[in-house]
Amino acid sequence: MKKIGKLTPQERDRLAILLAKGVKLSEIARRLDRSKSTISDEIKRNRRWDREKQNFVYEAIFAQEEADQRMVTRRKRPRLKNKWIYRYVTQHLGMGWSPEQIEGRLKLKHKGDYHKTIGHEAIYQYVFDPQNKKEGLWEYLPRKQKKRKKQKGRGVHHSRIPDRISIHSRPGTIERRTEFGHFEGDTVEGRRSVGDGIHTEVERVSRITFAVKVKEISSTEGVRAQKEIFGELPEKARRSTTLDNGKENHLHFKLKTELNMDTYFADPYSSWQRGTNEYHNGLIRRYLPKGTDFSDLTQDELDDILWEINNRPRKCLGYYTPLEVFNKHLTDRSDSK
Repeated sequence: MKKIGKLTPQERDRLAILLAKGVKLSEIARRLDRSKSTISDEIKRNRRWDREKQNFVYEAIFAQEEADQRMVTRRKRPRLKNKWIYRYVTQHLGMGWSPEQIEGRLKLKHKGDYHKTIGHEAIYQYVFDPQNKKEGLWEYLPRKQKKRKKQKGRGVHHSRIPDRISIHSRPGTIERRTEFGHFEGDTVEGRRSVGDGIHTEVERVSRITFAVKVKEISSTEGVRAQKEIFGELPEKARRSTTLDNGKENHLHFKLKTELNMDTYFADPYSSWQRGTNEYHNGLIRRYLPKGTDFSDLTQDELDDILWEINNRPRKCLGYYTPLEVFNKHLTDRSDSK
């Protein structure tokens, strides 16, 4: 029975000598008691290019160095630096943070501390290392969202909204995100057969998300949810909201009469014009996938989801969290009217 496994240094010496003498591979394999394929693979893996000869050559010393280097590299399994990093990374992956968010937040809070910072690539390598598969950390990584299909049953062209002001009439300060207190709103639908949903509002500067359950997709429930969200906020934190053209927004004018808020409307079938809200609805969908029955979902459970989302650092915020940025603006006198 022929020997298996990698060649020894002595075998590599003999192989180099026999090749230099022009001995055929089949004969070399016989003399070394190895298969011909093992000899062939060894030569291909550890040969080098000789510029003078303009050809590949096999040298025992070089071949051994290459083999040793691969062994060292192979032993360097992806690992998290220390127990503190391990706990932080696994805990925050479980909270829905991405490796990039973990890296950015650690650099923000522990700048210059080698033992409390880690790159996102190291986290990915650890997560996907086959030997760490049992930990199941890959399950916490954000999935790519599929393109959303056009929703049926939410009339748009036939939806005549009274006192509608187009998004194109919004002040530039809203578009540029230079003024605090401007929101984008929408409704996340539950199971069609039930007809309920979640009304969401996302502030454009801080990216903080508010959400309230609605019993049905209707204008009455829509404005009730909006008043519940905005009624608790000071005026400087609720200047306007931009909505779609769904029937649930027909009573938008009550926000003006009761809360002194402006309302703007995106063009039909142009969800990208409310991209901030669309993105955050996608974050909620990670917890409540499309088709979920919201009947048993309590507001407290929804608030727990929002707490995780609003306490997750964002690259666009310099790795501060939406809640931190929102609270900063609330206490900043320069934001007051």
